[in-house]
Amino acid sequence: MSEHTAPRRILLAVTGLTPQIVTETLYALACQQEPPWIPHEIHLITTATGAGNARLNLLAGEGWFHRLCEDYGLPPITFTPEQIHVLQDADGQPLDDIRTQADNTLAADFITETLRQLTEDPDSEIHVSIAGGRKTMGYYLGYALSLYGRPQDRLSHVLVSDPYETNRDFYYPTPYEHPIHSRRGDKEVTVDARHAHVDLADIPFVRLRDGLPERLRTGQAGFTMAVATANRGLQEPRLVLDVAQQRVWADDEEIVLSKTPFAILLWLAERARRGESTTDWSQPEVAREFLSDVATRIFNPNGGEYQRIDESLGWRIAKACEPNEYFQPHKANINKALTHTLGKRSAERYLIGIGRGKDNAIPLTPEQIEIQGC
Repeated sequence: MSEHTAPRRILLAVTGLTPQIVTETLYALACQQEPPWIPHEIHLITTATGAGNARLNLLAGEGWFHRLCEDYGLPPITFTPEQIHVLQDADGQPLDDIRTQADNTLAADFITETLRQLTEDPDSEIHVSIAGGRKTMGYYLGYALSLYGRPQDRLSHVLVSDPYETNRDFYYPTPYEHPIHSRRGDKEVTVDARHAHVDLADIPFVRLRDGLPERLRTGQAGFTMAVATANRGLQEPRLVLDVAQQRVWADDEEIVLSKTPFAILLWLAERARRGESTTDWSQPEVAREFLSDVATRIFNPNGGEYQRIDESLGWRIAKACEPNEYFQPHKANINKALTHTLGKRSAERYLIGIGRGKDNAIPLTPEQIEIQGC
């Protein structure tokens, strides 16, 4: 995807009582850059009061958004009240301000989920501005972009020259003379909006999206949950297996496995606990160990499941160096389940070696493995 030719370009910003950051950012992107970056859509995240300010000042009648587009001949950009996303309280009512810890948590989750939804479209390109709103709103939006941002997405803060930056009558540098009132010390003066300088400061950010589990990238997740999941890759791994219940947990997340993959993971975990860092399951004697020491505990030795494993694996043992072909598909399923639940970054600490032969082992120390009911 070309940097400036994405099929769907989205400008996303947080605003409070100063909706000017929308027109200032749009001006910098569409009129100052070369080549220009003109969004197809503009989305705002704001409070109930901020939504009213944005609607009245930017959209109502000949609002400043419409004036900017007309002054600089911009193509149609979708920006209506439907693109203004208002923070909600615990009862689903519009939130007027962030005053409590509960409000703070709700705002974080709302901002995170809004950005997650906008990044679902692989053909979109999002420019995020954190110039407006409360500092916490900007922080949450920037961190949410770290969690869900793709290579094509950008983060910025708009910079406006003095005395225009704090002037409520300034929205963008006009291409014609436009006087506005300002203060210089204790005096009121008149300045010309066309002489203002507006720039964007690009903000680098760490992209963590690929490390998140698929369930968080495609389903609703709170800010706290998403951050905790992203941070797991920095913690010491912990693998727990319950033999009686045939259940597995990694990083306190349950890993769903069927019987045979569970038995193979248990086998490798027990070998790792004994300090056996390699498992060359292409060797017949190693495969026999799995059959006699592990499979008989998970499957009924007189039942049909065990008999099928015994026949399949026994046939390969008889051919010499063929047991590897029995274990490889199950290893792939174990690694897939770990990655699906934990995300790529966190799962890497648990994955069974990707090589063949003796590389098939769990990369954990005995202290990082707990086996219950063995």
